[in-house]
This record gives sequence, C-alpha cells and structure tokens, in this order.
Amino acid sequence: MEKDEFAQKIRTIAKRVDQLKDSLKTEEATKNSIIMPFFQSLGYDIFNPLEFIPEYTADVGIKKGEKVDYAIVINGKLQILVECKAINEDLNNHDSQLFRYFGTTDAKFGILTNGEEYRFFTDLDNENKMDSEPFLTIHLGLLRDSQISELFRFVKDNFDEDSISSSASQLKYTNQFRDYLTSQLKSVDEEYVRFILSKVFNQRATQTNIEQFTPIIQAGFVQAIQEEVNDKLSSALNSSVSSTPITQSSKAESKNDEESESTDEKPDDGEIVTTPAEIEAYTTVKIILRDQLDEERVFYRDNKSYFNVLLDDNIRKWILRVYFRKNRNWIELHDDTDTQIDFVHPIDIYKNSEKIKDVVAHLASDDSSK
Repeated sequence: MEKDEFAQKIRTIAKRVDQLKDSLKTEEATKNSIIMPFFQSLGYDIFNPLEFIPEYTADVGIKKGEKVDYAIVINGKLQILVECKAINEDLNNHDSQLFRYFGTTDAKFGILTNGEEYRFFTDLDNENKMDSEPFLTIHLGLLRDSQISELFRFVKDNFDEDSISSSASQLKYTNQFRDYLTSQLKSVDEEYVRFILSKVFNQRATQTNIEQFTPIIQAGFVQAIQEEVNDKLSSALNSSVSSTPITQSSKAESKNDEESESTDEKPDDGEIVTTPAEIEAYTTVKIILRDQLDEERVFYRDNKSYFNVLLDDNIRKWILRVYFRKNRNWIELHDDTDTQIDFVHPIDIYKNSEKIKDVVAHLASDDSSK
C-alpha cells in the first residue's frame, strides 16, 4: 500500500468518526463502526481469526478468563494487543486494564482506543512491562501529517518490530518536549523563567525579576515562533509558488460566474491588485496540500470581491475563498455548507488543514467518478 493511498483511507475513517460519533452509544457499536474499519485500513484481515483475534485470553495471575478485545498476529507472532472502549469514554480511566494484559503476553505493542483517539504503548522503560505513557497518541479529529507517517509504520505490509521500537523512544521524548514547549507558549512557568534569567539575561531569580520578565519572555517566545513560521512561508513562496498570469478575460470570467455570490467588495480604484497577504494565504494552502497532491495543481485567481484558491485552475473547482476586510478576515470553504472561518493572520489558515484537505479530497473524488 502506498503512503498516499493509506493517508486517504485514514482521512476517510476520520471523516466517518465525525459523522457517526454522536450516534454510537456502546463499545460494541464503536468497535463495529469505527475501530474494525480503522484496522482494516491498516491492511489487517479483520475477519481472519488467525490474524485478528477477538476476545483474546490474557489471564492475569490468579484471575482467569481475562480477555483483551483484539490481538493482532503478524507472521505467526503475537505483536499487538488492542483494548477498546466506547467512543464517549475517557481513555485515562482505562489504561491500567491494558497494562495488566500487556505483561501476561508476548505482545510488543499495546493500543488503547475509543475509536476517535488511539494511544500506542510499548516497553521502553522496562522490558515486558508496558510504559505508563504512550509513545504515540493519534486523535482522528486532529490528525497531523507527521502522525500519518508514524501510523504508516503499523500497516501490515510495513510492520517491522525493531524499526518501530527504535523510533518509539525518540518519538516519545520528542512529543514530551513538544508538549512542554506548547505549554510554555500558552503560559511560561516559573522554572522556565528562572532558567532564562540565569542563562540569557544573567539576572538573579528574585520574585521581582520573575514578575518583570515573565511577560517579556513569553512575548519573545511567541514572536520567535511566528517569525520562524513566516520565514518558512517566505521561503516556500520564493521557491515553489507559481501561478499562471491572470488575464483580463479570466478575471471577467471569474467575476461573471460568481458576481452574485458576494455583495462585499475589496476596496480598490478599479484595478485588481493581489496583495502580499493574499499570496501568503495561497502559499499556506499549498503547504497544507503538499502531501495530498502535486502543488502545480493549485492555482489562484483574484477578483474584486475575494481571492480564489482553485484546483486545476478551474473556477468551478474552487477550494476556498479568502476575504480581507477592515474589521474581519475569513475563508469560505467549498463544502456542503460553504463553511466560513475567521482568522487574524493568513498563517492561521493552517489551523484548518484537515477541513481544507477534506474539500480537496471531495473535489478529487468528483473527478474520478466522472
């Protein structure tokens, strides 16, 4: 299975979760509707009890008849235990159950899931004893490209115990460090301020200094991240952004096709001027879609009312429209409800990556069905 094909399957499952989760009331319904299709997308034969074993016995000490929901056998060896819960269950309340099962079998990996969230465990700290923290957590509603790459390792045809184990340690600690940095972006803690005071500012960590420098450090941290992102956007713009020249005829076509769809107009003096902010929005969309399709298929057309981002330079296959106004900026997605999402800076569009990818997947599927 190619990675692009796999990514599309996982995004389809994610969309299915979003559509069905409110109607799934039990663990059994969650397993049948979401969890089994998820593992099927990984290439496992969910109807072969020699490969995907339901109700696998994992006796714990004197307790007999303990069963884990599924055990996955790869090349004749038990490799993965899967413990399932209903989609409305908090997984934090159930990891001890999988912990007990893990130590009684030869499985190297354990997965705890409620269908929407998947937590992957192994034995990095002590051999044959499941770690208390997962080395990988995937939430299908907040799926990242990097997580799809890690999940791709668990595809049946790709499965390599040694390879996954060697990457699990780095992934676990990288994620922990990332989570720490993310928390500092929201609110720097006193220990971090003390560290910066001593290492960067050569200041004593008095209470007065801590209170004075905390907002300065947090602002600097946020600014550094924003500048790094903007640098990457500028680099991507200079190296990869290309668009066909917009002729007056194409502008007229765009305006005539859609002039009735918006009453707002960009302030102008009669000329259509594509602004740097619009180009930044376009570049952000290209970055979002870089793993989904060839970047040369993504175009833009500007007009007086809004800025169009198109698939295949086809005005009928618009992906989204970008609106910049004095008091509000927003995008309009080409979905069933023409969803509108406000943003402050063009880079904020990146927060809606999965919604934009879903739009493109739908447009692409319409093409393939014709």
